[in-house]
Amino acid sequence: MADGVEVIVRNKKAQFEYDIEETLEAGLKLEGSEVKSVRQGKASLDGAYCQVDRNGEMKIHGMYVKPYEEAGPFGHEPRRDRKLLMHDEEIRKWGDMAEKKRYTIVPLELYFRDGWAKLEIGLAKGRKKHDKRQAIKEREMERRMEDTRREYNL
Repeated sequence: MADGVEVIVRNKKAQFEYDIEETLEAGLKLEGSEVKSVRQGKASLDGAYCQVDRNGEMKIHGMYVKPYEEAGPFGHEPRRDRKLLMHDEEIRKWGDMAEKKRYTIVPLELYFRDGWAKLEIGLAKGRKKHDKRQAIKEREMERRMEDTRREYNL
């Protein structure tokens, strides 16, 4: 990524499980102890997804942030829903796509840009089992071709 960006965690499974059609950068509203824990790399996007709630806010569900040890009893809940900071028209557009066209909104990457927590989200369609196999075949073929290129460019 660009300058001033510190990637914390990537959701590698999302690229395999889904066809990502569109991506967007959203701010992430975190508590103080969550920020410290995320900066230490103690977060996970496995099984997380985004959804528009009744109040018209986009939230991420299922994201794990390990409690910050120094916070003691004043820490945070590890799997609480966290608000994404997006423009109203973006929330409406993405919410409509998810609801009407059966897309899933998945988190792809959590990072800090110039000190601010950001989450890259993707509008995705689930892959079928045979599509996943095809993706594995293509990835293997790319690896073999790259190995062959390296072999002959000694």
